[in-house]
Amino acid sequence: MNEFLNRNVVIDVQSQFVYVGELADVSDKTVMLNNADVHDLRDSKTTREVYVLDTKLHGIRANRKKVMVARNQVVSISLLDDVLE
Repeated sequence: MNEFLNRNVVIDVQSQFVYVGELADVSDKTVMLNNADVHDLRDSKTTREVYVLDTKLHGIRANRKKVMVARNQVVSISLLDDVLE
């Protein structure tokens, strides 16, 4: 994951949340994002894929300066630039 440091990433987790932001740090237990959008998919009618694509097209709508995500909840991490349209 170090190759993704200081770049915008999408973090998919086991729960109904999706995280998008600048990857700031990775430790054994957490992944830290700066200027992050923490989105609860239960609060909208969109799918994870549509939400992430919309974020790529229109930019990150940051609602947190910093957020730590537990690594044991992470399913995948990808660059926002790698999201296919």
